Amino acid sequence: MSGLYHDVGVVLRTYKLGESDKIVVIHTLENGKVRAVAKGVRKTRSKFGARLEPMSHVKLLLYRGRELDIVSQAEAVESLSPMLSSLDRASQGLAAVEAVDQLSLEREPNAALYRSAVGVLRTIAATPSPLNVPAFYWKLLAREGFRPELHSCVRCEESEPAVQLVAFDLSEGGVLCRSCRSGQAISTPALGLLRDILGGRLQHALDQEESSVTHEVSALATKALEYQIERRLKAVAMFEVH
Repeated sequence: MSGLYHDVGVVLRTYKLGESDKIVVIHTLENGKVRAVAKGVRKTRSKFGARLEPMSHVKLLLYRGRELDIVSQAEAVESLSPMLSSLDRASQGLAAVEAVDQLSLEREPNAALYRSAVGVLRTIAATPSPLNVPAFYWKLLAREGFRPELHSCVRCEESEPAVQLVAFDLSEGGVLCRSCRSGQAISTPALGLLRDILGGRLQHALDQEESSVTHEVSALATKALEYQIERRLKAVAMFEVH
């Protein structure tokens, strides 16, 4: 199938092609992950090229090709400026789109993933909470079918207050009590925060100030996503506890 088509999407990453072109990887609303050539955008500092930077939310006119499509037009849906206004926002935004890139599939529509990507970028632009990206990771995992058990031991099935839930095991899929524990330790405050993220109290979680608890939840979110995609994330260093 060939021909022109319209779509809207989030730019995930770009890389150079030849002396003047650029390949743009986009998660689109109707066509899933699309790889397309933006011709001549590296010759001049054109507005066209500026609209195709990572984290950009754009309306597109593309020409469908055999292997790579061609970007004919790109129009910004919203300004990228807020995402570039601070290192914190830019770092969080790039970490978010990296996760989308790992979960997006070539030519397979995933409207929920598109909406999630747009939503998290808007949230980051408005308020760079330390839990924006970790919460996004957990929400993505839950949507993709990995929703951890957080209320009872995944082995003995006992719950609080009969047992204390003290560990989290990725291979087991959730929390474990003291008698069954494996994986890694999880503190009571971190477990509570994780329950907030996945249990309908997301805004309460995002309002938390940076602390050892947010770092704990962040590190676990990164490990959980890496476990599911079976590879390291380039942005991992920003959310690990050193």
